[in-house]
Amino acid sequence: MRLAGALLLTCLLLAGCADDGGENSDDVIPGETATPTATGSGGTDNPKPQVIDTIATDLDTPWGLAFLPNGTAIVTERDSGRVLEIRGHGVRTIGQIDETSARGEAGLLGVAVSPSFASDHRLFFYVSTSEDNRIIRADYEGRRMGAIEPILTGIPNGFIHDGGRLAFGPDGYLYASTGETGDSDLAQDRDSLGGKILRITQDGEPAPGNPDPSSPVWTWGHRNVQGLAFDTEDRLWASEFGSSEYDELNLIQKDRNYGWPFVEGNGNRSRYTNPHVVWRTDQASPSGLAFREGELWMASLRGERLWRITINNGRATKPVDYFVGSYGRLRTVVVAPDGNLWVTTSNKDGRGAPQGDDDRILVVRP
Repeated sequence: MRLAGALLLTCLLLAGCADDGGENSDDVIPGETATPTATGSGGTDNPKPQVIDTIATDLDTPWGLAFLPNGTAIVTERDSGRVLEIRGHGVRTIGQIDETSARGEAGLLGVAVSPSFASDHRLFFYVSTSEDNRIIRADYEGRRMGAIEPILTGIPNGFIHDGGRLAFGPDGYLYASTGETGDSDLAQDRDSLGGKILRITQDGEPAPGNPDPSSPVWTWGHRNVQGLAFDTEDRLWASEFGSSEYDELNLIQKDRNYGWPFVEGNGNRSRYTNPHVVWRTDQASPSGLAFREGELWMASLRGERLWRITINNGRATKPVDYFVGSYGRLRTVVVAPDGNLWVTTSNKDGRGAPQGDDDRILVVRP
């Protein structure tokens, strides 16, 4: 939830708000600010995570990452529009989304694998075109992806705040995060698809049970959600960029308003839903989010760190950060089939300082 950001342009030029976010506290109540540690090494009884491998190097701004049932990874590159397949340490291009219009934060973003991929072979992508953001579908069986089919068009796009994360829920429906493109009014406009979390069928129709049966909108009042993760109790969590004060971790519940642009962080207003944890924007700028064994893992861009947040009885507590500044900007985190985490760097995205082998996909043992 967010407070209106009149300093949006200044913040963007400083790379401090549109694509950037916290640290460790002993017990963070909903809406309380996470407090940085001196070393970012934690201080809990959990073992410290370690980077144990680099699965791929020299990628071009990797954004989306998802696994097929056989353990093969599918990765999108934001600026090139390429779709990659990774087996072992081998990287191969399997498709090119020619409609991709990469500018600023826009481009080829999220990817999701159909829950019934073994029978339908479907991949889903969130892509920025010259006209809009849209969700598209393609079959993948063999060596190359099949023809692209748009299933939901007309999502507002812009130079910033394009959202872009896709995730299938336990209910079998596809959830998509959208941004408000820098036009904060869109977040509160129930007729706009910007600044929302959407819930649709595999054909792009509003999913049964949506608040408005004729609309794909599930929740609204979002600034720019780039992380979606379901826990083992089927709860949906979302990481969201703040403006100049607070980034957020939100528990997403049907038909809730998360407050942007009227509230940023914890507003304590009955009509808006408070976040569970907030971070100062220089500590997080959160993007990818993954759930593993009672914990959320959140990748941070401007904060250049990986966060671990304990989930206990539906409450997010004890955020702890790792790898502070060690690998630069971190975009996406996904749980691999072997239980390790795959984490992508985003140092070629126009706001980072690329090293010789960037961008990379790191393997982290939790």
